[in-house]
Amino acid sequence: MQFQSNICVIGNGAVGKAAALGFAQAGLSVTLLVPPESRGGETLLPGGWDVRVYALNHVAHDLLSSLKVWQALDAARVAPVDAMDVKGDGEQAGKLCFDAYGARTGALAWIVEDSNLSAALDAALKFAPNLRIVTGRATGMHADLQGAGVSLDNGDSIAAPLIVGADGAQSWVRGQCDIGIDYRSYGQQAVVTNFECEKPHHGTACQWFTSTEGIVALLPLPGQRLSLVWSAPEALAQTLMSESPAQLAERLAALSAPQFGQLRPVQPELVKAFPLRLMRPHSIVAPRVALVGDAAHVVHPLAGHGMNLGFADVAALVKAVVERETHRDCGDERVLGRYARMRKEDILLMQLATDGLERLFSADFEPLRIVRNLGLNLVNKLPVIKRALISQAMGKRQ
Repeated sequence: MQFQSNICVIGNGAVGKAAALGFAQAGLSVTLLVPPESRGGETLLPGGWDVRVYALNHVAHDLLSSLKVWQALDAARVAPVDAMDVKGDGEQAGKLCFDAYGARTGALAWIVEDSNLSAALDAALKFAPNLRIVTGRATGMHADLQGAGVSLDNGDSIAAPLIVGADGAQSWVRGQCDIGIDYRSYGQQAVVTNFECEKPHHGTACQWFTSTEGIVALLPLPGQRLSLVWSAPEALAQTLMSESPAQLAERLAALSAPQFGQLRPVQPELVKAFPLRLMRPHSIVAPRVALVGDAAHVVHPLAGHGMNLGFADVAALVKAVVERETHRDCGDERVLGRYARMRKEDILLMQLATDGLERLFSADFEPLRIVRNLGLNLVNKLPVIKRALISQAMGKRQ
């Protein structure tokens, strides 16, 4: 069987689903290709919470709202971030603080569980017009002046003027296009889990930059709960994974006391770890192909913007395709060139910022430690720079 559409989206993650929805709701016919295996996820106890959460900024919020997905989220499981505290290390630790009031906005970001986001996207997909979901594994891809196509392992095929690769960091689509990548392993693992805290967090996200133990982030969840993202060096990550959740809670309590008080694991068996790396594809477009999300870029999670970059990709690509001239098809070279130019600055800035901060704060060198702590304190006293930083983080342009 051959499926024909304007767009073929390959990928089963949140970014791929959002791309399929965006094109479909814009009046284009879409085929969403998803892998045959069921999507993996954690088994939650009644009242449990995902260990994988996203800090979604205003760009993500606006896109999901326009797709009617934000309204479908379980609002009781979404936590607004009202303030953010960034701290250095050492006896003279620097500090940088942001808050929604100073940024003249209702919230700096929103913490959303992966399962909550996926459920809302899946519900929207069921009602999307012009959208077909095909289950299968792609085995071949071609592109020429007439269009592009994907062949599946069951003998079916999908033909479309544009193929969107939303299939993650190890993107099959990117590999078929022979797009090279610059790769750097950070030698770190992101250890994630959730805790209940003794004291209210007041919607404050906290982040500690340490030179020897990595970067520790505690993000607010609804109620008196916190989500941990600890970007730990490999050896420490193995230690953290081997310790009991109570021991991990003690480590965090020592770091965060007295702000959150005693910490207690929400679901002790759910502690996960993910390898951290930087991936820079040499291009996010190829003939009749556009990459979005982790297929187009992988950054350090210290700023929590991996998913936000992906949703910004989707917004830009849908805009470029929808606003194309009538004589151009969806995969026209100039249309894809506009998309690449629209995303170039934003992606580069985030790559440079996250990679630069990781290098700066991972150096265990006392003079550098003093300088970076002084830098945090200085920026904290400069409102103009603080507003520029927070606007960039929220995805807004001043």
